[in-house]
Amino acid sequence: STKSVLLLFAAMSSYLLIVKSELPGAVAGFLSGDESGSWYLDGRLLLLITSVCVVFPLALLPKIGFLGYTSSLSFFFMVYFALVIMIKKWSIPCPLPLNSAIETFQVSNSTGDCKAKLFHLSKESAYAIPTMAFSFLCHTSVLPIYCELQSPSKSRMQNVTVTGIGLSFLIYFVSALFGYLTFYDKVDSELLQGYSRYLPHDTVIMTVKVAILFAVLLTVPLIHFPARKAVLMVFFSHLPVSWICHILVTLTLNTIVVLFAMYVPDIKNVFGVVGSTTSTCLLFVYPGLFYLKLSREDFLSPQKLGACALVIFGICVGLLSLVLIIFNWIDQ
Repeated sequence: STKSVLLLFAAMSSYLLIVKSELPGAVAGFLSGDESGSWYLDGRLLLLITSVCVVFPLALLPKIGFLGYTSSLSFFFMVYFALVIMIKKWSIPCPLPLNSAIETFQVSNSTGDCKAKLFHLSKESAYAIPTMAFSFLCHTSVLPIYCELQSPSKSRMQNVTVTGIGLSFLIYFVSALFGYLTFYDKVDSELLQGYSRYLPHDTVIMTVKVAILFAVLLTVPLIHFPARKAVLMVFFSHLPVSWICHILVTLTLNTIVVLFAMYVPDIKNVFGVVGSTTSTCLLFVYPGLFYLKLSREDFLSPQKLGACALVIFGICVGLLSLVLIIFNWIDQ
């Protein structure tokens, strides 16, 4: 439960980091003239306002069922995002145009930069597998969703899981593929920031920003639900169920997450560290260990050997990624 809380805490923080970094640009895109310094372009203030007005009220809901509607809406927003990424691949030329006004985005006019590489290893590669592990980790929501299914059964839950992960993979794959084929080695850790630099006043990109922001804001309460459940089980299981405890835990969790999102500079640091520690444990190590513990099959059976391989793979990937990330920090 403690690892689940840490994972969900990091997931909520990473989503709110997107709000902090993208919302000011989305607001500025709809304004004319230079209004830098205005309060409504301050990412931290906008994050606080949206958290209080949107995230906290939805997080207070006692059951996860209603959040299924908001989750469906955010899924369609993500589909729109993926479609626009596909279309805009042909709107940004390669080689990327040189622009002296852009100081933080080093570009090149070499045609060699426009060739896709099947594998490209660098110090940033340490973030790849942890980020993917982080993205596909939905274990913490399985039990609450199962409990609220109509006629819960193993087969129905399996259908929900396969459908959810399959659709998520499709959107992730399309977005990542066409994002890479647009920027190649210059792709940013936050994909939309690259489009903002080269298509700063594009109406479609601005609508995508708004759609992503809504998707993120509607997803945070969904992640908050199992996080609150885990906190209540770990720290307050001896107390009777009450609305006061429910509200206080919700408020405390949201406050910590918002403060964390306000002061973390880069989203990849959250994905990298949490992905290489808690995500690899929950995704690879623990399922393998549980199977080895509960199964009565012979140790040399294919299933148990597969479980052992899963445990070893998770430990190796987690440790290697964490060490490389720490060395990358030291190097910087």
